[in-house]
Amino acid sequence: IHLKHRLLWKVNATMKDQAPAPHPMQQIGLANRGFTRIYDGRLRALGFAVAQIPVLAALMHSDGLPQAELVRIVRVEQSSMAQLLARMERDGMIQRVVDPADNRSRLMTLTHAARALMPQAREILLQGTAQALEGFTEEEQQTLLGLLVRLNANLERV
Repeated sequence: IHLKHRLLWKVNATMKDQAPAPHPMQQIGLANRGFTRIYDGRLRALGFAVAQIPVLAALMHSDGLPQAELVRIVRVEQSSMAQLLARMERDGMIQRVVDPADNRSRLMTLTHAARALMPQAREILLQGTAQALEGFTEEEQQTLLGLLVRLNANLERV
């Protein structure tokens, strides 16, 4: 039994010294956290946060959207969107306006101040992406994009 314990200890010690083989989902998670780290500090200087970017982008290209539509676009829970929008409204990024098609409903719109900062935010995102993809050929970038689109489509079906 003593020999068996020593052998197991050696195997476990050896396994601890070896890094596990990279797993695609682990690498995607690391990339996501890396982007968040890069973008958060830079966007914070504008008063934005990474979590707000999908909402800001959707509103930038519309005359106003209902909260339910933002939930669908951003793919988050209704309660999470409600909290995010409340903070964004408090911080002066969005405003709720009456929906001209239905006076009982409200649409989210960007404030003039937030809209004015969007070109700077876009430039921050483009710079971060360029830094992350440095050394990738155009073909490699297109391959990566295609693979991620397929991955996201698979996840949408689950």
